[in-house]
Amino acid sequence: MIVCICRGVSDREIRNVVSRGASSLAEVRAELGTGECCGKCSQQVRELIEQHAPAGQACPSGAACACA
Repeated sequence: MIVCICRGVSDREIRNVVSRGASSLAEVRAELGTGECCGKCSQQVRELIEQHAPAGQACPSGAACACA
């Protein structure tokens, strides 16, 4: 499923980046460009990070993440 319409980024691509070590919105953005245009995908990207990051890797502050 496409998560970032502006960049054409899918949930599969986001999960792949997270499995390789990205643990914040900023890290996923640096790799894939998500959230740079309109920002509407940012919340869903955060949720994917939280769901798919290895235990203890995801930013614990969630939606109010200061590392975004």
